[in-house]
Amino acid sequence: MGQGTSRMTTRARHASNVARAGRLFCAGLGLTLGMILAGCSTTSIDTTQALNPDPPSKMYADADNLMNAGSFNDAATKFEALDREHPYSPEARRAIVMAAYAYYRAGKTPEAIASAERYVALHPGTKEAPLAHHIIASAYFDEMKGPNRDQQATRKALEQLKTLKTRYPDSEYAQDADKRIRLAEDNLAASEMEVGRYYLKRHNHVAAINRFKTVVTDYQTTAHVEEALMRLTECYMALGITKEAQNAAAVLGHNFPDSKWYRDAYALLKSGGLTPQGDDESWISKAWKSMPNLSLSSG
Repeated sequence: MGQGTSRMTTRARHASNVARAGRLFCAGLGLTLGMILAGCSTTSIDTTQALNPDPPSKMYADADNLMNAGSFNDAATKFEALDREHPYSPEARRAIVMAAYAYYRAGKTPEAIASAERYVALHPGTKEAPLAHHIIASAYFDEMKGPNRDQQATRKALEQLKTLKTRYPDSEYAQDADKRIRLAEDNLAASEMEVGRYYLKRHNHVAAINRFKTVVTDYQTTAHVEEALMRLTECYMALGITKEAQNAAAVLGHNFPDSKWYRDAYALLKSGGLTPQGDDESWISKAWKSMPNLSLSSG
């Protein structure tokens, strides 16, 4: 009798557990179905929007309005959506470069450069190409650091500015490029001088010469070239290469006769019993002759 009662109690507990599990399953199933249905509703809306985007003209106008309102991030997103959803429309090409400009105005330099570079890669030589190069150059130009810091951004800015000036000399950005080129070259020349002086102070004259040589060869139109020629005179005198020292001073004196750096170079040579003497075979003379209006004449 006791065993029968125990079996009946066990069956009752099992039935109760099964019923409870069934109720929990049904509740969970209902919740899952609700979430699925809600997700399907959202997905349906997203799909509808993706399959039926606004016309490209409206999307461009909306993005342009966001630009005018100062919402540059939102404008960039809208321009990119236009390019993505209407890639073959007339508005799509300009949307790429305008997205770059919007990112630039938003202060997002990497995004601006990436978008502008994408435009240049896809549409070189087109109407908006000068603007794309201008954006890239401006983004790097804004990142330029002082002469005693890394000059990678300066070099990239200069590269883009020269490309802009060479390929699109009549564009509205060319005149501004001229000014920026001068500033970038001056910054690079100043950086080379900083490093050259560092080596010179430590009597590493060969390393110093290489830095001053870069200024004389690549940045002759900057104000730093006068000191560079004097420092070359100093380095060559220290190494006993008097012929190059005399020629460096001669080039300096011919092109900048009133320069204090020429007076220093002249005094240095005189202290060694020498005077400035031109040498047409010297690399300095050859480098200088490559620059119109700044050549060393024989007289």
